[in-house]
Amino acid sequence: MPPTSDTATLPVFTGDLPVFGGEKPERADAAENRRKVLAAAERLFASGDPASVTMDAVAAEAGVGKGTLFRRFGDRAGLARAVISEYESRLQDEMIRGAPPLGPGAPPRERLLAFGRAYIAFLDRHGELLCSAEGSLGTHLGGSPYAFYRTHVALLLREGGLGDRADFLADVILAPLAATMFSYLRGIRRLSSEELADAHADLCTRLLDSAG
Repeated sequence: MPPTSDTATLPVFTGDLPVFGGEKPERADAAENRRKVLAAAERLFASGDPASVTMDAVAAEAGVGKGTLFRRFGDRAGLARAVISEYESRLQDEMIRGAPPLGPGAPPRERLLAFGRAYIAFLDRHGELLCSAEGSLGTHLGGSPYAFYRTHVALLLREGGLGDRADFLADVILAPLAATMFSYLRGIRRLSSEELADAHADLCTRLLDSAG
């Protein structure tokens, strides 16, 4: 029986972010410091170019020691990943529990196209912050968010009849959705989000048609 893309088939990732139902309890003071840091970072990231925000500025804005910030988040990319995790978790929850066609219940073609449009809209809102969060290539491609999307897309491609090609083609479909590539396509190529969504839908459709 071919795999399906129901919630039960999607793995729970426990890496950088996001984690569904797997967070360890924190001490009250640690949880409060985390809340203050993330709120401060979100304000600073939203006020301008996230790449210009320093860890010193975040520590000062949050009223915590710089050492605490580095121990907890590592660097600016780690802090950006923590900030973006809430928004990313909402999108992922819609994908595995939400209404079709983004959520379960629609044919794989419809779900794949809905995912592309939803993620491009997500990039439109949070692309600059995602560029900071992606960090190095290994951090991005080896992280749990990318693994989540890759698993989701590969399952839909298998359901669409692409068999063993699905794993490789999942990476092909996700490549234009990297935040740095999105920034290039929007900022340098001057493509609108609607044009990008239409082109991505065309790519997905052609791949699925090749299975027939």
